[in-house]
Amino acid sequence: MKAVVTGGAGFTGAHVVRELVNRDYEVSVLDVTQGDPGVQAEFEARGVRFVVGSVSDAATLDRVVPGHELIFNLASAFRDIHQGTKLFQQVDVEGTRLLLAVARREGVRRVIHCSTQGVHGSLPAGAVPGNEDSPFAPLDEYCAAKVDAERVCQGFIDEGMDIVLLRPTSIYGPGDTHGWLKLFRLCRKGRFPMIGTGETFNHPVYVESLAKAFVAAAEAPAVNGGTFIIGDDKYLTLNELVRLVGHVQGRKVRILRFPWFWPVRAAATIVEGVTRPFGVEPPIFHRRLNWYVTNRGWDLSRAKAALGYVPAVSLEEGLRRTMHWYQERGLL
Repeated sequence: MKAVVTGGAGFTGAHVVRELVNRDYEVSVLDVTQGDPGVQAEFEARGVRFVVGSVSDAATLDRVVPGHELIFNLASAFRDIHQGTKLFQQVDVEGTRLLLAVARREGVRRVIHCSTQGVHGSLPAGAVPGNEDSPFAPLDEYCAAKVDAERVCQGFIDEGMDIVLLRPTSIYGPGDTHGWLKLFRLCRKGRFPMIGTGETFNHPVYVESLAKAFVAAAEAPAVNGGTFIIGDDKYLTLNELVRLVGHVQGRKVRILRFPWFWPVRAAATIVEGVTRPFGVEPPIFHRRLNWYVTNRGWDLSRAKAALGYVPAVSLEEGLRRTMHWYQERGLL
């Protein structure tokens, strides 16, 4: 079976590509970069075709999409802090619209679209666990664009197209060199600055579990139009998560409490403004700060029933594997 993975050179996309290749799919990757050279070499040796380009470019899609039965749409502007609404709308919304139009024209059997738990924002106290029917309440421009992209998908579904939407929780695992690496490094020091109470819930998902869910969504019968939250079996408070990340590293973490969230958020606004002209990622920014106060924990029963989804490993084992990957590369 032939599949296109947009965003396939990124952290999650590369794991989806690997899972597909392991199952003998023929895979083409469309991404604005070629990603890690080692990963690219591994994939090319296994027959993966790489095309550098954007989902928002019609000519590129016309070259890539024809002849494929499945599309996994993971392309996103998630990492770009400074471009804001314009880029998110261009890639996550209009890129999705253009991709679906080409896929429909070319007779693609099914599209599996990557959204995010962030479309639901922060669940009210006492509303955890939420589920796929929890209301939309995005907290930032990226998540708002993902809501818009889901609505684009729904329009194509209403017209008869076979599309499945996945909403991953907080993705971690080998290959991530951003937020979770910072979390591991802070916990390794034995001290963690906690802004707020630390009693809000966080719901991780191990990236290999998520990759398997993408393939399950491609292969499951009678799930057209379905939306599924994908996470680990366990959600936990930030305090518990920090201590567990310390535990797998052999550290007892002392949590340093800073209850003043709004002054820190004001500082983040200033820092984002100062760093924007230079195009560098600021040390603190709104989306990262939201981590401290966003309440998320989910009921996974819909994905388990319809997709046969089972998390690949426990949270502790997933964190341990992630730590070993960091250590092997000298990142910890």
